[in-house]
Order: sequence, then C-alpha cells, then structure tokens
Amino acid sequence: MTTNGQLIGLDWGTSSLRAYLYDADGNVIASRQQPWGLRHLPEGGFAAALLAITRDWPACPAIAAGMVGSRQGWREIPYVDVPADAASMAQGVLRVETCHSHALWIAPGLRQIAPADVMRGEETQIIGALSQQPALRAGARFVLPGTHSKWAAVVDDRIVAFHTVMTGEMYAVLMKHSILGAGASIDPMQPHHGDAFFRGLRTAKESGAEGAFSRLFSTRACMLAGDLASAEVPDFLSGLLIGEEFRLARLRDGDHLAPLCLIGDSSLCQRYTAAATCFGYAPPVVIDNAAAQGLWRLASAAGLLTHTVSRPYSGVET
Repeated sequence: MTTNGQLIGLDWGTSSLRAYLYDADGNVIASRQQPWGLRHLPEGGFAAALLAITRDWPACPAIAAGMVGSRQGWREIPYVDVPADAASMAQGVLRVETCHSHALWIAPGLRQIAPADVMRGEETQIIGALSQQPALRAGARFVLPGTHSKWAAVVDDRIVAFHTVMTGEMYAVLMKHSILGAGASIDPMQPHHGDAFFRGLRTAKESGAEGAFSRLFSTRACMLAGDLASAEVPDFLSGLLIGEEFRLARLRDGDHLAPLCLIGDSSLCQRYTAAATCFGYAPPVVIDNAAAQGLWRLASAAGLLTHTVSRPYSGVET
C-alpha cells in the first residue's frame, strides 16, 4: 500500500479514466487506468469509479480534468475564456459537493468566442507540456490528435487561440456508415499500410483549392479500379483526412511554418509527424504524459496542495 501520496490527479474523459498519485514533489508514484469514461461508468456512477480506481490510496485531495466537468459529467464546470494560463484556469476550479470520499475539485475547460470553439482536457495537457518544456512558454503551436483534433497557439505561457478539426470522428463515420468503408474493416491487428497512408496525404496535398473532401470518393473509385486494395482503404482514408488538417494549416500559415508540438497517442503522433514532414514542417516535438503534469500544475496554482484555496469555494471540506 502506498502511504505518502499528496494529491490524486484524474484525467477523466469520454472513454477512459486515468488516475495518478503524486508525492510531495509532484512525482507520479502510482497510476491506474480503467475504461470508465462518461459513456461506460461502473455501477454506482462517478463516485463508485473514483473509489475503485483509488483503492488503497491515501484520502488526499483530488483534482480532475476532462469531460467529467462537462454538462454530461459529474458536475458542469463553466469554461474559462482564452487567453488563459494556469493561474486563470485555477480560478475556475470548483469543488464537487456530492463527492464524499475525497476532497475533489474539477478543472474548467476553455472557450473561444470567435470563431466559437471549446475544449475540455486538452488545455490541461498543454499546461503539463509547458511544465515539461519551459522553453516553449514564449511561443509554440500544439497539435493534439484524436477524435476531435485540437490545434492551439501558446504565447507568453498562455493559450491564446485554438481550433478543432473533427478528423477522428469523421474517419469513424466514413468507415462505419458510408460506402467508402464497404468491403473494408478497421482491424487493430492489421498491418499498417504506410504506402496507402502517404498516398492519402499526397492526395490531400495536391487537392489545391478544392480540398480533400472533393477527393473522398476517389477512395471508392480507386478500390473498384483495383488501384487500392480493400485492406489499404483505412490507411488511405486516414492519410486523406489528416492531410486535410495540414492542408488547412498551410493555408493559415503561408510560408511562416512555426514548429509544431504533438501531444497524444503514440501511433497517432507518428502519423501526424509523417504528415508534418509531407507538408513541409520540421519534425514536431512529441510530448508524453502531459496530463499528469498539467493536473499537478493546476492543483498547485489553485492552492489544493496546502488544503486551502485562494478564493471561496462551495461545499465543506471533508
């Protein structure tokens, strides 16, 4: 049994829950993961999930980030507007009064007014990445691949702007519910067809002003013509959609290609690294385990590590 924990951090999203136990210096001394996201909670809901994943851990303060703070989560936490840094996000942290096993706070997400956009969880990863790489605080561009990929700009240690591209969700919809996925399957054990992926990237890059969506049906046409094997369809389509993200980025950036930093699943980051090179960017910096450090930094900024907060909060500490 671990007895010297000082804080519990929870990266709580739609599909999974990751828990971290920290010592007094912010080092992760234990971690656990369960598929207990918002869509798949165990019997007993949020409270039961928290108790189970922190079993044997000290009853120290806990901070959570991600979709657990959404309208469908344990408690809805209002967004903080950009530009935002760790201090302003910490001001938005709120206590969960219905949690009786821990003194639990949930961090806010971020909101951008124009163009309208929101994020929950990614902002904590960015804050953690800036803790790992302080040199990036002056200015950096972060890309967080996933179901809803986020592209965020950081200036002077603040997230100043971001936008979302629904690449992962679009991929899933097209593969499962469109003719493009007919005859093909998403098999995690299937070998990665790198040539098909790069072909998809190049197709997006060469689509010009028409854009990659004008080339979507070429996936079907190439398969019917025998130019693309059915097993290659998932990788070609992945390359086409990820390539569209980078085609749009190049339109925004012009010839001023700021270095990119990737945060996310390692296999996805490999694909985005390949796409960045294809579109003329320098090889991105890849940052791992950013959420854990982001949760610690937010807890510290909110005063949770000393069992006090620098502002009033609702609820009575247990």
